[in-house]
Amino acid sequence: MATECCAVLEAVSASGESTLVRATAKATKTIGQLLNVSLNIAVTGKTGSGKSSFVNVILGLSENDNGAAPSGVTETTTEPNMYVHPTMPNVNIWDLPGIGSPNFKANKYLKDVKFKTYDFFIILNSERFTENDIMLAKEIRKQKKGFYFVRSKIDIDISSEQRKDMFNEQEVLSTLREYCQSHLSEFKDTKVFLISSVYLEKYDFEILQNTLLDDLPDHKRAALLQTWPVCSAACLEKKIELFKALTWAASLASAGIAMVPMPGTSVACDAAIAFLFLSKCYYAFGLDDRSLKRLSEKVNMSLLEYRAKSKFANAIQNKALTTLPVCAVVVTLTTIEDLLSLLPVVGSVCAAGLSFASTQFFLTEGLKELANTAREIIKVAGLDTI
Repeated sequence: MATECCAVLEAVSASGESTLVRATAKATKTIGQLLNVSLNIAVTGKTGSGKSSFVNVILGLSENDNGAAPSGVTETTTEPNMYVHPTMPNVNIWDLPGIGSPNFKANKYLKDVKFKTYDFFIILNSERFTENDIMLAKEIRKQKKGFYFVRSKIDIDISSEQRKDMFNEQEVLSTLREYCQSHLSEFKDTKVFLISSVYLEKYDFEILQNTLLDDLPDHKRAALLQTWPVCSAACLEKKIELFKALTWAASLASAGIAMVPMPGTSVACDAAIAFLFLSKCYYAFGLDDRSLKRLSEKVNMSLLEYRAKSKFANAIQNKALTTLPVCAVVVTLTTIEDLLSLLPVVGSVCAAGLSFASTQFFLTEGLKELANTAREIIKVAGLDTI
């Protein structure tokens, strides 16, 4: 039991706090941010620029899925439309009307679209950036918010150029980048991201993600990482590292609950914390049905059989984590925790130690298995070679 208490002390030290109570409060806040932090992403651009397709990519939805943004060659966005991320309900992607459209005149655009709602803006165009785009960027800069110029539909440009003699993809991309930059003379130091909403693993889609992660505060960064689709092995590893770094917080939150002398509380709360935490991993790693279906269609092979090897993935899919063999050990330990928590002072501390150790063990095992399953799928799909 001394080992578990030492583990708690190490976790308290790692949290940067001086006491278990303060460390537990910090852990609870950290987990709360992981589960509940809000993020509002604004996507704007003229008709036909690919806004709706980009929105659906971030949502992880196909055009015909419920909750997807409609797309078309005519103006489909006549007012700001909010799309709630299907697995991150506090993350909203906003499809905004193009600046300068009939109902949204350039001179009062930001007021009309409720500027203060958004954490940052994606200014999207499938051709050259216009004066309206530049004016919008200037106003956003004045308000001290982030904006990113994104040139979409790069796959169509590449496909067109491939028909020409002496085709060189890197030269084409360089030319496109310079062309876009030439129309942004007032933003010479601002990068233009070249993307395709069809081939996320190509061009600058991951570079855009990394740039956003660098610019966002920590708690917002966690929300973006969970939301952003897995487009490469490197992208997946960032997600895995996020959750590895948060196991201490989930385990300490469990330890704090174990100190409360109420039989049955710790078992129920440990189970809830474990399910929520590992479910976040499951969806962030792209192991859900919708994500695997999209990737399977893209690589023209079934990937569900690889997920089926994971006991944790199957348990999360069926909402039955307690059926796992490893869970029996945890339940036994949490039953002991309940008894210990009834003892004054020393018993409560030891109960916290057991709760921390059992929850950390369970989360570490679950995270490891889900991560390895996702890595295998990425490898089979060929995304680890990009």
